[in-house]
Amino acid sequence: MCEHVGGAMAKRRKVGNLLGLHVLATLYDRPMHPYEIAAEMRGRGKEQDFKIQWGSLYTVVQNLEKHGFVEAMRTAREGRRPERTVYQITEAGREETVDWLREIVGAPEREYPRLRAGLSVLGILPPDEAVYLMRKRLEMLDFQIATEKAALEASAETVPRLFTVEAEYGLALLRAEADWLRGLLEEIQAGTLSGIDLWREHHEQ
Repeated sequence: MCEHVGGAMAKRRKVGNLLGLHVLATLYDRPMHPYEIAAEMRGRGKEQDFKIQWGSLYTVVQNLEKHGFVEAMRTAREGRRPERTVYQITEAGREETVDWLREIVGAPEREYPRLRAGLSVLGILPPDEAVYLMRKRLEMLDFQIATEKAALEASAETVPRLFTVEAEYGLALLRAEADWLRGLLEEIQAGTLSGIDLWREHHEQ
């Protein structure tokens, strides 16, 4: 089955968890056991790119194996540690990785940020409180922007840009949100936001 996503058709995947994509991408280079996969992903800072439920990693690997995207290669034991199964990506897994990545990169998808949900019922808060909270959020955003900008600049001399484009994208989103919030705050404070008088009257009553 498929769904409409941003004007394109998104496939219903046998393993749809984004963690599955990153497990496949991690195994793309070499076989690993799940503990190694987690260590590799943590080392690459993947938890900065999407929300990871680390406790579900083994389940995701099992689901990938069930659908033929990875396969057990051998079991390995290090010292007194329990045996660990080493997995390798299959040809079907390579095809799935490439197809999934093409879909994500090539087709925009509707996302549902928590801020958008909150803004849709913003009128419940008094205008002055909303302004205070948005200013507070803006301060945090500015700090995040400065921190991530500094980190990107520090890595620019040693890390090829290809490997930091996801961080650039995240920084661009933060900047866009901050700019939009500043504009909204200016309109509220200037009294030029359409509906501001009704908003204030509602809470004064």
